[in-house]
Order: sequence, then C-alpha cells, then structure tokens
Amino acid sequence: MINRLLLGVFMLLSGVVKGTAQDNSRLKVQLKKYNIKWTSQSQNSSESMPLGGGDIGCNVWVENGDLLFYISRTGTFDENNQFLKLGRVRVRMEPNIFKDPNWQFKQELKLYDGYVEIVAKKKIDSVQVALWIDVFNPVVNVEVNSSKKIKITAFYENWRSKDRLLPMNERSACFSYSGYEGDVITYSDSVMYHKNNVLWYHRNRSDKLLFDFCVEQQGLTEVKEELWNPQKNLTFGGALMGNGMAVGKTGKGQYVSSPFKCWSLQSEKARKQHHLQVVLHTAQTPSTEEWKEQLFSVKINETWKKTKQWWHRFWTRSHIFINVDKNDPSDSGWQVGRNYQLFRYMLGCNAYGDYPTKFNGGLFTYDPVFTKQGNTSLHGTPDYRSWGGGSHTAQNQRLVYWPMLKSGDFDMMPSQFDFYSRSLKNTELRTKVYWGHKGCSFTEHPETFGLPAAATWGFDSGPRTRPIETEPGTLYNPWVKLHYTNQLEFAYLILEYYKYSGKDISCYLPFVESALTFFFEHYKYRQRQRSGRFYDDNGKLVIYPSTACETFKEVKNPTDVSAALAAVISAIQRLPDSLMSGHKKQFWKTQARHIPEFNFELYKGDTILVAAKNLPKRINSDIPELYPVFPYGMYGVGRPRLDIPLNTWKSGLLDDRKNYISWHQDPIFCARMGLTEEARKFTELKLSDSGRRFPAFWGPGHDWVPDHNWGGSGMIALQDMLVQYVDDKVYMFPAWPKEWNVDFKLHGPHGLVLQAALVNGVAEELSVMSQRKNEKIIMMLGVKE
Repeated sequence: MINRLLLGVFMLLSGVVKGTAQDNSRLKVQLKKYNIKWTSQSQNSSESMPLGGGDIGCNVWVENGDLLFYISRTGTFDENNQFLKLGRVRVRMEPNIFKDPNWQFKQELKLYDGYVEIVAKKKIDSVQVALWIDVFNPVVNVEVNSSKKIKITAFYENWRSKDRLLPMNERSACFSYSGYEGDVITYSDSVMYHKNNVLWYHRNRSDKLLFDFCVEQQGLTEVKEELWNPQKNLTFGGALMGNGMAVGKTGKGQYVSSPFKCWSLQSEKARKQHHLQVVLHTAQTPSTEEWKEQLFSVKINETWKKTKQWWHRFWTRSHIFINVDKNDPSDSGWQVGRNYQLFRYMLGCNAYGDYPTKFNGGLFTYDPVFTKQGNTSLHGTPDYRSWGGGSHTAQNQRLVYWPMLKSGDFDMMPSQFDFYSRSLKNTELRTKVYWGHKGCSFTEHPETFGLPAAATWGFDSGPRTRPIETEPGTLYNPWVKLHYTNQLEFAYLILEYYKYSGKDISCYLPFVESALTFFFEHYKYRQRQRSGRFYDDNGKLVIYPSTACETFKEVKNPTDVSAALAAVISAIQRLPDSLMSGHKKQFWKTQARHIPEFNFELYKGDTILVAAKNLPKRINSDIPELYPVFPYGMYGVGRPRLDIPLNTWKSGLLDDRKNYISWHQDPIFCARMGLTEEARKFTELKLSDSGRRFPAFWGPGHDWVPDHNWGGSGMIALQDMLVQYVDDKVYMFPAWPKEWNVDFKLHGPHGLVLQAALVNGVAEELSVMSQRKNEKIIMMLGVKE
C-alpha cells in the first residue's frame, strides 16, 4: 500500500507486473454490477439496447411481445454516400410467450461476455434468448432455448423495397446533398428467397454515384481516372437463415413512420432449441453473382466461446471503476464509472471495421422521430442521421479515437487511420490541380473518397449557392472554409499511437508527411502571391487566410495550427531511424523554425493565450486558444508556464463558449490543467445518465443520438483526471476528487500499464508494467488548484 498526504514521488525500478486470475475474477464481478437490466419491454426502438462485435451493431428491443433488432455494419454506403442500415429482424414465438403478462420478463446486456440475454419465466417454465455477434465473422446469432417445445417465425423487414425521393429535410443524412435543389433518390434494395433463406442486397448504381457528382462539381475531371473510387460496384447485404426453418409468408406493415415489406422464415416443427443467423457481406465486386458467392462462403459455425474470449481480453486491457463499493446507481461518481464502461463497450463493437466509428450515432442510430433537435422532431426512415453517413467531420471524429490510447484499445484505431491513408492520393491530386504544389488537403468535411462534401463546396443555386468568385479548391461553407488543421491532429494521433503501442506505422507516415507538407507549401504559396517572398521578416510562415477551429474565420497565424505543426514535428523527431531517416527528421526540424509563435496578450495584468493574430467575429464556440493544452500537450500539469492557460481559462473571456455537450472538450482542458472541481463538474455532465433508457445514448446535442464524440470526450477527461504523462514522469490523480473511490487500469507511452486503486483518499495496490526503468510515479491527489 502507498500512503501519502499531498505529494509523493516514486521510482519504478523493475519493469514487470502482471495481472492475476484473481484480478480477472474481480473484474468480472465489477462489470456485472454495470450490466443493464430491464424488467419490462420497450415502447419503441429508442428504448433499444446496443449489441455488437467485429464491425456489426444491432439495436435490440422487445416490443408488444416481438423481439426486434436493427442491423448496421460499417461501410454500407449507398450511391449518395448515405450510411444505410441492413434492415430489421423481427422474431415471434408460438405461443407468444413475451406477450403473455403472466410470464416474468428480463432483458440484460452482459458486458463481460458481450451479448444480450432475454428471459421469460413462469414457475418452472422458461424461455431464454441469447443474441451475440461473431467478432471474427460477420454473423449475427439468435439462440432460443425453451423448457417446452415452441415454434418461431423470423421476419426480415425492409423499408427500401422501392425507390424513394429523399425530402429536403432528410438530406443531412447524405450531407453532400444537404441544400441541393435537384432530385436525390434512395434507390431500392433487392430482396428474395434463396433456397430456405431470405437474401437481400443493395448494389450501387454506376450512373448515380456521389463520387462522379463531386468530381465534376469540383473541377477534377482531368484527373478522374487517377482518383480512388470506393463507391463503384459496392454491394452490401446479407441472408437470414436458420436450421429447421422453411420459407414463410411475405407481407407489409409500418413501423412508426416507415412502411416496410417483410419476408419470413418459419419453424418446420416445434422444438426446444432454435438458432437463427444473419450473415452479412460488403464488397466491391464485378458482379452481383460474385458477391453472392462470397456471401455464402462466410464461415457461420464459429464458436461463441471464441467471441466471449475476445470480450474477456477486451475488458482485461483496461477499466475505470468508481464508487463500486456503494453500488448506488443514483451516485454521480458511480454513474460516471458505469457509463464510461458502457461507452467503451459501444466503441468495441466496431473494433475491426473498414471505416471508423461514426461520431454521429456509430452503429446504433434508430428511428429519427424519437430524436429532437431543439423543439423539432425529425421524420424519415431508420437510415437517417444528421451530419451525414459517408462524410467525415474530423473535428468530431477525433474525440472518438483519442481515448483509445489510454484504454489500450490499439487494435481499434487503424479503422480511423486507414480513412486517411486510403484517400491520400485523391487529396494530393486536388492540391496539385488547384494550387500546383505538394501535400494533401483534407478539408474539414470530406467524403469517404477524400474530396470535400458537395454541400461544403456549394451548388449553382439554392440555399448553399457557391459564389462565382470563390477560388477553385476553397470551400464556400463559412464554418469549414480554410479548415485543414485536423489532418495535422490525426497525424499527431498516429504518432502518439506509435508512442503508446509501438506498432508499425510505416504505412501511415506518407500521410503524416503529406499533411505537414501542405501547410508549409500552401502558406509559402499564399505569401509569395502577396509579397513575392515565402516568409515574413522574421522568417516565419504567414498562415493566412486561415481559421482557428470553426470559430474564428479569415484569421492570421491561428494558435491551434501553430501548436499542431510544432507537435507533429516534435513527435517525428522521436521516431527511430528505422521508421524515418535522420535526414528526413532533420529536414522537418529545420522546417519547424518557420512555424509562427503562439499568440499571447496581457489581460488585466496576466498573460493569456489568444486564438490568432486577428480576431474577427466568431461563428462557433470552439476554444482554439487552449489547443496547446489538448490535444497537443504543450501546457498542463507538470509542464512549464501552466499559469498561462489557467489565466486564459479563468479570464472570463471564454465563459460564453464553455459547455459540455457533444464535442465540447472543457472537462479535458480542466483535467489537463489540474482544475479538479471543474473537471469533476464537467465530467459528471458528460458521463452521467443520458436521460434515455440506455444510459450511454447521449444526445443529440449538436450532433445525433447516440452522440459518440460526447462519450469520447468524457472518456478522455476521466482518463486525464486519473493519469497524465510528461516525458518520463507519470502524474497520478492530477485532477481527481478525493470523494470518488476508484479502481483503474490504464495504458501509457512505451508499453506502460498502470493499475491502482484509491480508497478514501489513500492510494493503494499500485502495479506497473513498463518497458522502461526509472519511470517516476508522482502522486498529486490533494494538491490545491
């Protein structure tokens, strides 16, 4: 046990401490307390429970005696780059036990094993349904075990049985066409019986691809053949099947506001055991027939045991348990700890997706009529989500992936990095066409193929008309115009991923260098246009016109951009020569001399950070002044001149921008600066119960439900309240309230794994695994702000 009052410094002299079977047993017990249990059926899809694995997510609920689940899978982008669900499955028993009020009902999310169990009991009789998703193969499993023989009918329900003109107020779901005055059509799926299965698929029409629309709109026809097109020949869908099931009836219906058609399979005879499977496949194939062959070659008989073992390993990697001794769901600390685990589970459901987890709902959106933005209820099909499906809002996406460093979920991060590396060539080509220099130019809202969303470019007419004088290559949209900074943040995240995991990042380094190259080349290009020189009188880049996040536009030398450039180049210097040559590192070190200084000013006698050299009227509420605190770690606990960001935060100048919903990162700033009470307040607001039946379905806030950058930013804050890393120092409890007892396991740079507990203000059970010796462990609990 480690006891101390205010501050202690401890040296790690040996580097190996391993978890024990007893640790894993305790983990299982603690997680069980966080299982979500419902003893009544749901009213509608908004009261659903998330289930996932691999890259598949299902919303599971029981309504009016029927078991229902929506199916989502990453990469199911249609012609409009809308993120389509794969349909809905309805399972009905005969006799319908779930509809009988004499049977006791329970639905439970079992976190440790990663599945949903639904049980009905009546005296000695019972029916147990287990829903689980194979982590290693794209298969959804429904296993029914009954004490008496029953029959089941499984319905596949599809609301895309015919082409549908997408109304203007639903086009945010395919953000490129938001505000577009022409017709936008969601094209129909193909659904049929195939032997004793229900087979369905959506194959993108080659003459209606958003890719083609964007290429022509943005003047890139001359390089079209060189551009990567992920939409062409894309086919996605699946098959519903089951042992002892025969083709049943077709029918029609309506769920909430969406008419649908259904195809059914029925039990050939009553049995005590039934096993349904939904097999999925997504691929770019030359023909539909080839896609079908691939679908039916998917392995469907993998054991559930392997999937459970994957979830056990997932939970063993890391955890944060708060006030579990109280086991009081009304306790704010307990809720924060439970919801941290629930949201991490939701992220784990897309561990291996070809595309990153979407900030605006992930795999778990539901019928939009149950979501309000302001006072407005939104209508549409279950495919709807605000801010697009295939489009990528980097300002929000980043908060979904930063917490995976300290949680040790390194295997989940390549999905995000691959988004950039796949479309790198496309963005380098657009840079060359428009400005004639090198480097990638990922705008703030690119589509899956890297080109800007059409709505941010602007149309010939309508509410998003592009002014004729707009420079080629530059977006017209005032919020994302000139916003390229987040390619630097993701470059930095890749370098931090290497520092934490030690995994090979050589495939991502071309993107990292290209992201840097753009800024140095582009702003030399701009300055030469104005003055005939590359730099100002001090040999610095003039980053103008630019933007400080989405908040201040047409600014000069924004602080967040300078911080990003400096952080990426500094991280490059720490790479081994096996990843980047000494010659290249020296080149970037030389380039760093041209980065503009941060912007400071005196306010009431104190030095504060400001967002840029000039501050025109702001149009959003980001706080770019504090980006040197997070994500770039240049100020904070254990670092020089902490007074500067503290002065900035406390000046009152940011008060009308402070917030906790969605992408606001205020609790992270507070944790990084050691502001314990404010970090606690904002983190409670982030991670307390959502107000919906499932506690981690936050939102909509600025975005959608469930809001994943809401949960991600809360995770980062909670982690930083517990542990922060500065060079070879580990700061424990730098912003942790003494009233919260905690048991945690988190990861750090260079293979560091730190596990400890804090009980009644006393740290105990400290264990560390690290590749390095002489790691300094600094206890900070109780240090005053």
